[in-house]
Amino acid sequence: MNENEMSVSRRIIQYANELDGVSRERRRDFHRYPEMAWYEMRTSAIIAGILTGLGYEVLTGRQVCLEGARVGLPTEEQLREHAQRALEQGAPAEFLTEDMKEGYTGVIGILRCGEGPVVGLRFDIDALGLMEDETLKHRPYAEGFYSRNSGWMHGCGHDGHAAIGLGTAEVLMKIRDELHGTVKLIFQPGEEGAKGARAIVAHGHLDDVDYFVGTHVAPSGGPDDGDVTPGTWGSLASSRYDVYFHGQTAHAGGFPEKGRSAIVAAANAVLNLTAIPRHSEGITRVNVGTIRGGTGRNVIPDEAMIQMEVRGGTTDIIRYMDGEARRVCQAAAQLNGCTCEMVSQGTSESQESDVDFLEWIAGIVEKDLPHLRISSVRNAQNWGSEDISLMMNRVQENGGKATYMRSVTAMASAQHTTAFDFDEKVLTEGIETFSVIVYELLREQPGRPI
Repeated sequence: MNENEMSVSRRIIQYANELDGVSRERRRDFHRYPEMAWYEMRTSAIIAGILTGLGYEVLTGRQVCLEGARVGLPTEEQLREHAQRALEQGAPAEFLTEDMKEGYTGVIGILRCGEGPVVGLRFDIDALGLMEDETLKHRPYAEGFYSRNSGWMHGCGHDGHAAIGLGTAEVLMKIRDELHGTVKLIFQPGEEGAKGARAIVAHGHLDDVDYFVGTHVAPSGGPDDGDVTPGTWGSLASSRYDVYFHGQTAHAGGFPEKGRSAIVAAANAVLNLTAIPRHSEGITRVNVGTIRGGTGRNVIPDEAMIQMEVRGGTTDIIRYMDGEARRVCQAAAQLNGCTCEMVSQGTSESQESDVDFLEWIAGIVEKDLPHLRISSVRNAQNWGSEDISLMMNRVQENGGKATYMRSVTAMASAQHTTAFDFDEKVLTEGIETFSVIVYELLREQPGRPI
């Protein structure tokens, strides 16, 4: 049977499997050189180069993230230093733009195939601040693709997401004559800490999207008892802050009355943040993760800082928690004669996948990819926070459909741990899943969800 006689879904399966080795090598390359939020310069430059070579319209830098909408930025010096490291680690110089060197990371690839709906696909690309396991029992170390950037690690699977996105881009280009509409492949920076989606949404890239799909690798077992969970719900909305307290230094023994302790203000804030009344209408969370300040035991400290977050089961609840957190921090500062500055480090909203859309996807996978199993719980609950929620909510507010799937795979260790790794067969499965969804949405006579 020649290619023209094969069904498009069978061609998709063939193309995805032909890319298996390439996808694994891409994932391992990204894993070897992880980059945290706004440092994803090497990753972005490589993605931009591949998409350009495939023939995509490629957006980078300030074309992706709106100037002024980014939060949690490194210093200019840190960005400059990493730009040099990215070059030394193989970032293609022609795609490492000046904007990227300033922390405008992320890439959008656009495939225009005439009249039809707009489909948005999201793949996050950033790493975590973890020291990767360097023992032979850890496969990335044993096989030589462990992190070369000490203290940074792909410990959540975003290296795999990036490889899935690039493989999907290749498959869609091969079947572009079968597509009627536009595809946007969004390679998002700064998901960890909920930093990156906000700047992409603010730029307007989701405003014309009719159908939006994202996924995350997930451990096998529990509700995810298949290969694909077509929808999720319940991600907690979140607000994250670095809170700076400014006081007045003085000699603690000689002139204590002249001092205003920033540490005491911060400590009061810590205690009272944990005492915020919980909300009757849903889940709330609050945590202070770090506290720093002071220079010596006999010096009243004039500077202190805490890193904290609040979460809520709905967007309304997070507004309540956010307001209370602000009130508590400002009151603690005022009570101790200090001032307080709260710097946002990221936000997310609650999310709900469209049930009719995720059920449609389940049917498409069962029809076109019968070797993959749909999880028995088709719409699983999320308990963490995810800034894909900002993208989903923007699409849904404009009348579109959105879902956040799970791509299920065996894992060596839990996500966000130093020994994290996953079965790479999920890369091909993810490429197949995204590709058939896009094909069925943009085919000549689609049976799309309303």
